[in-house]
Order: sequence, then C-alpha cells, then structure tokens
Amino acid sequence: MNKRNILIKKYFEEVSFVNSDIESFNSFIETELQSIIDENSVILPTIIPHTIDEFKIKLEKVTIGKPQITEADGSKRPIYPIEARLRKISYSAPIFLDISAHVDGIQRESFTTQIGSLPIMLKSKYCHLNGLGQKELIEKGEDPYDPGGYFIVNGTEKVLISVEDLAPNKMLVEKNDVGVSLFTGKLFSEHGSYKIPHTIEKLKDDLFYLTFTRVKRIPIIIIIKALGIVKDEEIMNLIDTEFKDEVLINLYEFVSIKNEEDALDYVAKKIGITQAKEIRIERMKEILDKYLLPHLGTQQEDRIFKAYNLCKLLKRLLSVENEQTPLDDKDHYMNKRLKLSGILLADLFRVNLKVLIGDMLYNFQRIVKRGKFPSIKVIIRDKLLTQRIYSSMATGNWVGGRKGISQRIQRLNHLETLSHLQRVVSPLSPSQENFDARALHSTHLGRLCPIETPEGTNIGLRKNMALLARVTQDQENEELFKYLKTFGLKPIK
Repeated sequence: MNKRNILIKKYFEEVSFVNSDIESFNSFIETELQSIIDENSVILPTIIPHTIDEFKIKLEKVTIGKPQITEADGSKRPIYPIEARLRKISYSAPIFLDISAHVDGIQRESFTTQIGSLPIMLKSKYCHLNGLGQKELIEKGEDPYDPGGYFIVNGTEKVLISVEDLAPNKMLVEKNDVGVSLFTGKLFSEHGSYKIPHTIEKLKDDLFYLTFTRVKRIPIIIIIKALGIVKDEEIMNLIDTEFKDEVLINLYEFVSIKNEEDALDYVAKKIGITQAKEIRIERMKEILDKYLLPHLGTQQEDRIFKAYNLCKLLKRLLSVENEQTPLDDKDHYMNKRLKLSGILLADLFRVNLKVLIGDMLYNFQRIVKRGKFPSIKVIIRDKLLTQRIYSSMATGNWVGGRKGISQRIQRLNHLETLSHLQRVVSPLSPSQENFDARALHSTHLGRLCPIETPEGTNIGLRKNMALLARVTQDQENEELFKYLKTFGLKPIK
C-alpha cells in the first residue's frame, strides 16, 4: 500500500463522509436554536385584562434532550434508531423552553415546558449512537459502516439535501447588456429571518441610486447623509479621491442637504410617507434601522457603520466601472455558500416558532375576551411545532416555497447512499438554459465531483460533493476580530 492510500485510509478512519453535515446540525442545536429564541424573546399580547397596564411573555433558555419515546401509558424512555425504523415512529428529542410571564414589570409565573420535538440526526452529539464503537453499534442493531447524517421521520430515513446559493452580505458587480445602467452592484443582506436584496446602480443622469425594500432608486448620497455622515469632504475621502469627478457630480447635486433630518425627510417624501414631519422622520429611521443592511445591526448606533459600508460599496462599483477591478464571477465558488442541514433546520424552526407564538397569542387573547386571565401553561400547544416540522421533513416542502429539500434516502447500495448524503442542489430552475451555471468551473476542483451529475434537464444543477470535501461552519465575528487585531487592524469606534 503506497503512502497516499495510507493517508486516505487514516483520514476516513477519523473523519466521516458526512462530517460537515453533522457539524452543521450540532452548531444549530448549540448556538442557532438559542439565537432564534432570543430574536423572539419578548411577546406582547395586544388584548390584556383592563385591570393591568402591561403584560409580557418572555422566552428564555432553550434546552434539548436525548431521543425518547412516549408510550401509550404516558411513560417515557430512550429510543434507538432501529426501534424508530421498525415501529414507524420518529427518532426525535424533546425541546424544553424556560417561559415567564410579567405583569406590570413583576414576574407572575416562571416554568420550563416542552414546546415540541425535533428529529435528531444520526451520529450527531445528541444521538444515542454518538461515540459508540463497532461492537456496541452491532448490539444496538446498527450497521457499523453506516455514516449517519440523516433523520428518521415516521419510520422513514430522510436526508436533507444541501442547497447551493449566492453568498449573502457580499456585493457582486455585474455588467448589464440591456437596461438603464451598464453596471449594477447586487447584495443580499441576511439577518435572522430577513433576506433583503440591495441594488446600487448608476443611471443616465450620472447619479448613483440605491434600492432596497420600499426604498426604490433613492440617490445613495442622500442615504449616506441620512445615516449620519453629512460633510461632503468626509464622504469624498471615504469613497476615494481617485474617482473625484464622478463623486463630485453626486455631492454637488445634493449640496443643499446639510443635516440628517433634511436627508431623512427627503427620502421619506420620495417613498410616499405623507404624515407630519416628525412622524415621517421617525418612520424613515425605523426603515433604515430594520431594512438597510440588517446584517450590520438593527440599532441606532449601527447607522454610522452602514454609512461607511455604503461608501465602501460605492467605491467598489466605481473601481469596476473604471476597469481597475475585474467583474465578479457568479459561478466562482468563492461567491457561493452551501446551506447544510443545520441552516435548513434553522430556517424551518424560525418560521414555525413564529407560528407557535401566533397561536399562543390567539389562545391568550381568546381567553382574556371571556373575562379570564389564563396561565401560560394552558395556551401552549406543543404538538403544533412538532407536527409542522414533521410535515416539512416528511414531504420535503420547505419554508420559502422550496421543494424536495428532504428526500427518502436511497439504499440500493452503499455507494448510492454515500452519494445521496453528499448531494448539492442549485435553486435555479431546470427548465431554463443557464449555461454558465451548469458548466464545470475551475473552482469546483476538490470541492465538487466533476463526473457525478445527472443527464438531462438537471445537468450541472444537481451536483455531489467530492469525497474529501469539508465545509467550514459559520464563525462568530468576535473570533475574527480577535485575529484581525493581531495583524494591526484598528476598529472604527
């Protein structure tokens, strides 16, 4: 056996084929689950008993147990995957949440309750098979060579197919053959449940315009002024004095706008907010905080960073326009991200938690209308969340109208199973030509298998990860900043 074979053998002894998917699921349970709860931590019912001034429901710490089964007599015990397959039940664990109710700022009740059950990925940290040796796996009725990385829902083995998408929070500049602007900068800002497209373009009047949500084609200089950078000299320095003439045209056009309020009022009028000036300005601030580049933050203190970033994005567009920087290649794998099981489950859980909260509010307000003041324990339907998650995983119909995300695992032979667990699909439609997206790109080398793709309409859209490919997980910004500071970079604060 040559040295290369020894290395590959050693690698697969230590690392599973589906290691990235298992890491993604673990990351979802350990960090993402709590952050989704924190996004929806305070619930304020609109109808409350008239005897009190304020009522809040707070969602606090979330914990997840190990897979278990509740028998007909109500008894609970641990369950292993083989029993779930044979008895046609789901291999899932209970989700517990600390909930408290606050009346006029004083805590009324606090308890931990089960809000649902979540299917558990085999061989993940929360699975009973995690860390078991070959003999122990055989004792538990498992194939010792089975890699895991899938779920068991109603007795059926289901695999979540990784989705390939354009990288969020990154501006890509493209050249247009038709339309009013020759170059367009496009960016998808992703934060929690928000995914907001932003477009920067230069129209025939030589002014740069920004478009996002309700704000359609507003001069970017005005938005920068509305965010707190009002000095023309500062804007010029932040963009770049190299593109002096093009920036000067934009600055000269709006030289009359001297402060944040005037800029906010200008944008508010342009997008059709017709209330009194104070209300107009407040609503505009809210739109800028919530919907403009939300990945940078949604608080008032984040506005200045949004202004700096808009200047940086404008500089990038200008440098491409002046042929100093090449155009972005959408098919370069640097500009793509893979949504593995953890991210897909986070999307599903986020949407269904909102449904559960809506149901809690409805039940609470219905009882209040009858003149009673219910305990929160009464208004939580734990089966609602469970059923909705099971339904998506059983049918493959995901949030956002995506279909075929969850598939029944193919077990014709071991290689086909491994292939199915490594599958990557593109969100593009198979009926469209999209020649560039289907073509093999040089950056696929070592990441995607150049051979394994179906013939026909799906060619190049349904791909498979290379056997030695690893997918890195999302990192916390704080970790990154720590390393950047060691290189001598200073934060703007």
